[in-house]
Amino acid sequence: MKIVILGAGQVGSSVAEVLMGEGNDITIVDSDAARLAVLQNRFDLRTVVGDADRPSVLRRAGLEDTDLLIAITKSDQTNLIACKIAHSLFHVPRRIARLRSADFYSDKQLLAPENFAVDHALCPEQDVADYVAKLIQFPEALQVVEFANGLVSLVAIRIFEGESIAGKPIKNLHILLPHGMDANVAAVFRQNKSIPPDGEVTLENGDEVFLLTATANVHSVLRALAHMSRSMERVMIAGGGNIGRRVAACLQRGHEVKLFEVSRTRAEYLAGELKETLVLCGDATDETLLAQENISEMDMFLSLTNDDENNIMSALMAKRMGCKRVLALINRRAYVDMAQGGPIDIALSPAQVSIGSLLALVRRGDVSRVHSLRKGSAEALEIVAHGNRHTSRVVGRTVADLNLPPEVTIAALIRRHGGPTNEPETDRAQIDRKHSQVIIARGETVIHSGDHAIVFCSNKQSVTEVERLFQLAQS
Repeated sequence: MKIVILGAGQVGSSVAEVLMGEGNDITIVDSDAARLAVLQNRFDLRTVVGDADRPSVLRRAGLEDTDLLIAITKSDQTNLIACKIAHSLFHVPRRIARLRSADFYSDKQLLAPENFAVDHALCPEQDVADYVAKLIQFPEALQVVEFANGLVSLVAIRIFEGESIAGKPIKNLHILLPHGMDANVAAVFRQNKSIPPDGEVTLENGDEVFLLTATANVHSVLRALAHMSRSMERVMIAGGGNIGRRVAACLQRGHEVKLFEVSRTRAEYLAGELKETLVLCGDATDETLLAQENISEMDMFLSLTNDDENNIMSALMAKRMGCKRVLALINRRAYVDMAQGGPIDIALSPAQVSIGSLLALVRRGDVSRVHSLRKGSAEALEIVAHGNRHTSRVVGRTVADLNLPPEVTIAALIRRHGGPTNEPETDRAQIDRKHSQVIIARGETVIHSGDHAIVFCSNKQSVTEVERLFQLAQS
């Protein structure tokens, strides 16, 4: 696929890196020549220096024969104009825009083909805010992602000595679960190396385990398998930018939330917007200020500013001063690798969180949802099975029949009640929650046409093979 990316910031660079690794022809446009030079030295891609909303620049980028435009600059207006030009002047088939403002993001009429012609709108800041809010719901989780319109959740936890799951083989996991509940171990990582989740594998202290279960059962499953702490009631946020504001707005009704913002003007604005959040003007790296606001009594500290170093330092300080759990938002990948697993409980890369929404739009086959995991080295995807036993390599076969590579696990199927249907396919991303069931997949589980399969690839290089497996055979 020939793809043009507008914007070489953190998200644009991460998107380019991922799509380059999948054999796409990538051109990236930005007004910062130095930033483009760094990317060109790292990857085999084409760069164009210029303003992304100018037709002459877009023409130089090759929009006349482009399959997909991803407008992901920091300016909503630039992204909207670029999509309009791409549609009207260059007839680009598919156009994706990053939009921060809810005025643009939520207005379907404004994004319609006759107006700004945006096929898909993305809001990375909202993706990150939703992700952080989900982590608050499951305090001991390292990652929490949803599939099938929220019916299924994949939760990563660290195994500690003394927990009921520690020292037990995977095949005995069901014995520990409450009656009527089921879960699957989608992946196991031991000392950062993937171990195929065979039933005979015994889970050890320090293992990172990805559990997949129905979302309604997550709390019960985690309580049964691990020492889950009490809920997060008191949350402190450092940074009142787009992400910090969104997280506070999401949490304030069910939690006691304090938010630090350095800028007095911004703090006054937030105080007016966030009626149930205590907004404080100050620096979260100020030890005295943290002590005054009782950081030791906080259940969770979220460092969400735009400065990686400040986020790391404030999170480390909060942890040292007694906060139970801390999260730092970190853009630089090298910093994420260093911070994760130490005093900082969760080092979160915003680019890796938001990239999943975009990947689902460019995957081959009928992929409904994609989540990039473990700093991009692993991936979980929701992919729809179509056809019959003659036209499909998966339909009508058991999971064991597929002879999947050891790094690939089909963890669950989402199936419409009543089994296979001859009704026409609806929007691939939509799941009828009332009429669908979650089937935890075993070796003997048979895949039906229309099933949404939740597939975990502990090695991202296996994703292409999975996509080919689920594609219909050529007649």
